Amino acid sequence: MTYLRSVEEQVKRMRFVELELHPDIEDALLDMGFEEATPIQTLAIPPAVQGKDLMGIAQTGTGKTAAFLLPVMDRIMDLPDNGKVKALIVVPTRELATQIDQAVEGFAYYAKITSLAIYGGGSGHEFTREKQALTKGADIIIATPGRLLSHLNLGYVDLSELQTLILDEADRMLDMGFYGDIMRIAEHCRKERQTLLFSATMPDRIKELSRTLLKDPVQVQLALSKPAEKIKQGAYIVFDHQKDEVLVDVLKDRQVKSGIVFTSRKRTVSQITRVLKKAGIVCDRISSDLDQNEREEVMLGFRQRKIPILVATDVVSRGIDIDNIELVVNYDVPPNEEDYVHRIGRTARADRDGEGITLVSPEDQYRFKKIEKLIEKEVPKLALPERVGPGPEYTGKSSGGRGDRGGRGGRSGGGGKPRSGGNGGSRGGGKSRGGGKGDGTRNHAPKQGEGSNKPRRKMRRRHDNGSQGA
Repeated sequence: MTYLRSVEEQVKRMRFVELELHPDIEDALLDMGFEEATPIQTLAIPPAVQGKDLMGIAQTGTGKTAAFLLPVMDRIMDLPDNGKVKALIVVPTRELATQIDQAVEGFAYYAKITSLAIYGGGSGHEFTREKQALTKGADIIIATPGRLLSHLNLGYVDLSELQTLILDEADRMLDMGFYGDIMRIAEHCRKERQTLLFSATMPDRIKELSRTLLKDPVQVQLALSKPAEKIKQGAYIVFDHQKDEVLVDVLKDRQVKSGIVFTSRKRTVSQITRVLKKAGIVCDRISSDLDQNEREEVMLGFRQRKIPILVATDVVSRGIDIDNIELVVNYDVPPNEEDYVHRIGRTARADRDGEGITLVSPEDQYRFKKIEKLIEKEVPKLALPERVGPGPEYTGKSSGGRGDRGGRGGRSGGGGKPRSGGNGGSRGGGKSRGGGKGDGTRNHAPKQGEGSNKPRRKMRRRHDNGSQGA
């Protein structure tokens, strides 16, 4: 295994033109204002373009989506356009599937590449439309494990020409119980393939998965970044029964216009939402219990600030990309230290200020102490409101007492219908995006003359069943 490990500041960044990607992809990057690759892109793209297996360890916000999409799309441009699946991207949640699908839309604006996002939670009619599109084929499929297996088990998904299998947020998929599903999906793929595995953390289970699925991989690892200096961190040391009152006090005192309350337990989401609404705080919830349309509606309302407070499980801690979040409250201490960085990293983005507050119960004190060790900083302990009474002493050791209300969050089935319609297009189940083949799939071919006056360093062309394509 080849190791390329570095902290971000030590990586000599490359310009995208130095990576020698396909001209059509470079054109899209220039139009989107992308000139310089991030550290994870600088380290991961060259070996991925060469077809090597790769394990990338990098947290959210480092640009890892482009780190695997760009080399995969570059390789697809040299393959026949025959309607067969060339790349399969497996992700834990429908939110991430949608986010990656949108990234494909941008990067493939000038490229003749088709894509399809499939994620569970939709109706039987949507499943049928997904089947029709999968039968016709698409270059890139982005899918949640459960929904993909449902289609694979019915026997009509052709992966005979699959070139690359990508597992994104693999640690999250393992946390959600998808190990068996991942292995079954891999069994459907060609053995002679490239495999790219990306994860924010590297527990033993990720190492095991890598040993099983990857062949002599290049390992690219960026040291975990500490929380941004602009994030004002604080913790309330509380008993379980004090959490709700403290949370209400925090939100009312700060008059938050855009904030997220995170909890590790799916059932706790509804309980927190009821408490906040009863206190007169406008809020809504998002978790894997909601269907696709409900989740999309809630996220749209939150982005537009019609919903100031979002109560959520970790399902959105890595997938949400909103720059103006003022406050993140951890209703409970995250299950591992890295998740704390991901959660509070949703605030103080784009050089804005932000605040991260954590409610630490006696049984969670040891875990919070480990977080402080990871971030190399003692988080200030804040005084409780007088009306809630005194809290426990902070010792940094767990009391072994009763856990928080609610149970472990279960698997997420993903959700929703595929995206269709290219730039400004409509959404529709079972359709891939882009140009029109008349069969329900669409690609991203540009209009005549678009980008024609831009410099081309390479003249590679995509071939349609052996004939030269646009």
